[in-house]
Amino acid sequence: MTPRERVIEAINHRTPDKVPVDLGATVVSGISATTYYKLRRALDLPEQPVKILDMLQFVTIVDDDVREALGVDVAPLPYPIGLTGLPYKNLIPFTTPNGTPTLLSGGTELDVLDDGSVVLYPSGDRNYPPSMRMLADGMYFDNITERLPDMDEANLNPKEDYKDDFSVIPDEIAEWLEQESLRLHRETEYAIVGHVPGAALGDAGVVPAAWLREPKGVRKLEDHLMAHALYPEYLREVYEMQTEVVMKNLEIYRQAVGDRIQIILLNATDFGNQNCEMISPDIFRDLYKPFFKKMHDWVHANTNWKTMFHSCGSNVNLLDDFVEMGVDILNPVQLSAHGMDGKMLKEKYGGKLVFWGGGIDTQKTLPFGTPEQVRNEVLERLALFSLGGGYIFNPVHNIVGTTSIENVIAMFNAVKEFNGVM
Repeated sequence: MTPRERVIEAINHRTPDKVPVDLGATVVSGISATTYYKLRRALDLPEQPVKILDMLQFVTIVDDDVREALGVDVAPLPYPIGLTGLPYKNLIPFTTPNGTPTLLSGGTELDVLDDGSVVLYPSGDRNYPPSMRMLADGMYFDNITERLPDMDEANLNPKEDYKDDFSVIPDEIAEWLEQESLRLHRETEYAIVGHVPGAALGDAGVVPAAWLREPKGVRKLEDHLMAHALYPEYLREVYEMQTEVVMKNLEIYRQAVGDRIQIILLNATDFGNQNCEMISPDIFRDLYKPFFKKMHDWVHANTNWKTMFHSCGSNVNLLDDFVEMGVDILNPVQLSAHGMDGKMLKEKYGGKLVFWGGGIDTQKTLPFGTPEQVRNEVLERLALFSLGGGYIFNPVHNIVGTTSIENVIAMFNAVKEFNGVM
């Protein structure tokens, strides 16, 4: 099978010739720039600056030569404007504090401070306070919360506060999506994952709006979480605005890419933490589920795409809701979280959800285990999840910057061993 055929079989709950593999098809299934730079060297590939796909997590665009070397089957059709508010073009060089050479969107403005940290300005505008910070020993950027307003309970106005957050895909971006989807479809054999902007309702990384010069309203994470209980109608109105734009963008996106993509990422918001849900299931069902269902229903009624839904942590009490919303693919399948037992997931939901991820624990085994421990865990999880199809191999979320290259290589070698291609 070609990579695309292999993925199509798996996402339709059929058994492909071997387990499909992802690295970097989404911003939540990728690899840290630092680790990726070292990986290219370990694979004896030409050294070159790393192209940054997502500034907040500082994950990279994976090159075709790396996909080929590792046996990766999936490629992204990324939305070409990131959290900095700047398009991925006219790339400029930036070397991280730990010495990793990278390429950032043109127009990026940043400063290296006396303590060695790096700050980045919203939409490249130095007339406003910086919005993101990378620590001197860091490998990714954080939102700078000091610039965010305190919640003013007497003046909450969702239409005014969030009027600049959500925008319709402009013509020039739609044209780029059309041409890039044509290129990927015709010139590669990869399955393609699309990314519609704005679909992640309440995403903790997006709510602070690093691209906005002057964010207003409820922006700090703790305020946003409390607002679910204190001001649900405020959030509901924000999500209504957001979903209205997403629905327009889905139609524009469909017109641009047609059936050249196989999967669409419709959420990157985490609704679980290590021990339980981030918010109660009842609140999720009231404030989120209707809007997500509307998006998924539209995709299923108007396209052949499969929908991918990312949510870290313990989602065990929300899985039936995800199915009822129309989710086709669940990522990242964090088995280390409470209640997320792999055997239960496969037996109860394996016929309803495709599992994309779960291939190895990225909190403990991959960064801190031995290569043999990595191999054993990968083989065990492949045996569990691949039975009967409906599985794409990927670690649990992104490969972090402290992960040893030996373990990364051991992980992909274990997949090749399981697939009989060593």
